[in-house]
Amino acid sequence: MKGFFKLIWTNLYFMDEPFTISVFYKGKTLDFEARFQQWGFSHRFLIEVEGIPLFFERDEEGSYRAVLFPETARKKNRVIDPGLLKAIAEAIQSILS
Repeated sequence: MKGFFKLIWTNLYFMDEPFTISVFYKGKTLDFEARFQQWGFSHRFLIEVEGIPLFFERDEEGSYRAVLFPETARKKNRVIDPGLLKAIAEAIQSILS
């Protein structure tokens, strides 16, 4: 790992405290509390969106995707805008790029 990416990765790896991810979506800046989690040989971000906890993890292509457990969605009886999820995933990607 080189330079800036190594610095960010080192800080995230040992991060226990929540941090804020800002997302510009539909003309507004939205702030989400996020937590970095070491997950096996990988990592993921836990972010609550509209009261629903979601994990953002890398997919097979290396991009981030949102993972929602079906039972959570049924309990909350809500649908989250897929465009918002994409915007959050892109914000995570930009932090690590």
